[in-house]
Amino acid sequence: MIGWLRGRVVARLADGEILLDVSGVGYRLSVPAPLLATVGADGEELALHVHTHVREDAIVLYGFESAEARRCFEALLAAHGVGPALALAVLSVLRPPDLVRAVLEEDLDVLCSVPGVGRKTAARLVLDLRSRLQVPDFAERAVPGSNGAEPGVRQDVRSALAELGYGPDEIRQALVGLPDDEPVEDVLRLALRELAAAR
Repeated sequence: MIGWLRGRVVARLADGEILLDVSGVGYRLSVPAPLLATVGADGEELALHVHTHVREDAIVLYGFESAEARRCFEALLAAHGVGPALALAVLSVLRPPDLVRAVLEEDLDVLCSVPGVGRKTAARLVLDLRSRLQVPDFAERAVPGSNGAEPGVRQDVRSALAELGYGPDEIRQALVGLPDDEPVEDVLRLALRELAAAR
């Protein structure tokens, strides 16, 4: 099983694939869209964490820029009804910390921003991924300063902003970078300040 590759980019192929030359052997890897967009000119050296997916009719390699992204991909594959294409689509829209935060906070709107994910699928992903992604290194990156209770602060602020009439996109933007270890009232005040500045 291939878990990591380093080589030189030969070409970008159709359907989000790259061809990587590793010591004279060309490996085709499917990668998330943001990674594909950052791959430079042919000949650039690139190191990827790899998931080897074995099917009856093919062996497909999926490449990721970090071990976290690969672990998220594998957690998604283990979720009910999720295949490689949908798992890759999720990671093409959400970075690993964003995915973990959406799961911890049960933010269906964020998950529904992925093409092909409706509210029913998003709700199922929350249930399936909650236990798979709640590991210390993921949780700390997704919710800085988390002590296990902090996601409730964000959820309370999210609910309060929704009651005030703000939409999901506005709320999501307002919460970016705000502290999780402050009282709800203080975080809400900061979020309202962000929203006022944005308008």
